[in-house]
Amino acid sequence: MAPTETPPTGDVPIRIGVSACLLGREVRFDGGHKRSDFLVDVFGPFVEFVPVCPEVEIGLGVPRETLRLVRESGAIKLVGNKSGIDQTDTMSRYSDRRTAALANDGLSGYVLKKDSPSCGMERVRVYAVNGMPARDGRGLYADALIRRFPHLPIEEEGRLNDARLRDNFIERVFAYRRLRRFFAGRWTTGGLVAMHTAHKLQLLAHAPRAYAELGRMVANASTIPHAHLRDLYESGFMDALKKIATPARHVNVLQHMAGYFRDRLDAESRRELAAVIEDYRSGLVPLIVPITLVRHHVRTLDIAYLKGQLYLEPHPKELMLRNHV
Repeated sequence: MAPTETPPTGDVPIRIGVSACLLGREVRFDGGHKRSDFLVDVFGPFVEFVPVCPEVEIGLGVPRETLRLVRESGAIKLVGNKSGIDQTDTMSRYSDRRTAALANDGLSGYVLKKDSPSCGMERVRVYAVNGMPARDGRGLYADALIRRFPHLPIEEEGRLNDARLRDNFIERVFAYRRLRRFFAGRWTTGGLVAMHTAHKLQLLAHAPRAYAELGRMVANASTIPHAHLRDLYESGFMDALKKIATPARHVNVLQHMAGYFRDRLDAESRRELAAVIEDYRSGLVPLIVPITLVRHHVRTLDIAYLKGQLYLEPHPKELMLRNHV
């Protein structure tokens, strides 16, 4: 966790930073908005949004002149598209102040507006003084945000149209929230072992190598200074979850869990489970189908280790994210 970041405590809601236009606020350069139905209608009931519009907050009006990124002598500048007025220093100072203030909001994630010269996370157009633009930039505010919160789940709204990226982002939001709440208290190495154990299969589905490395770290936790251990674990944990869980890795985890049922299910039930996992591998059914069957067996057979695995429900089922991956 960033050392200046205030951890969530008690019943503080899950807070998500967001470009204000994505909530339907009419703050765009043309007086419009870019409301995201997924964010507002689907994800919104589970979180509290912290809206930000950097361009409005530095004093630019609505409507206003469009801005663009320009590369001059190797430096990236933010300038008015027609007037050429340089807003670089103003936006940079604002971004440092605003992201510092956000550290007190206990954010668990952030969604940025794609292609924006202030908020775009990647592939933002950068214009040369003469010549065609290159899509290799990042908005000035987004850059400050990512530098201040290197492990915070951050996405662009456009990428959330991809079912796997959407599932990955929301999964990371809830995992980050759990991690920060754990480290906010007087935690022990024993508590870290328990938390790591609950996330084992989730980590395995994302990054098998990181799963093994984090396991070794936790096994040697008593030999690592507390503060250093916290930083190392958070970095490794969030970097692991950022890797997309592929169908092949999900199948690996599902088959691993099926091994716990081998001596406790009848032959027909074992064949049914194997067939459902194979259907998922073949793309015939979404992930929720084998997950639901596995959860049924875990519950009826009362397998304590698997009941504690967050892989089986990493985010609220009402979001129905695994119906589409």
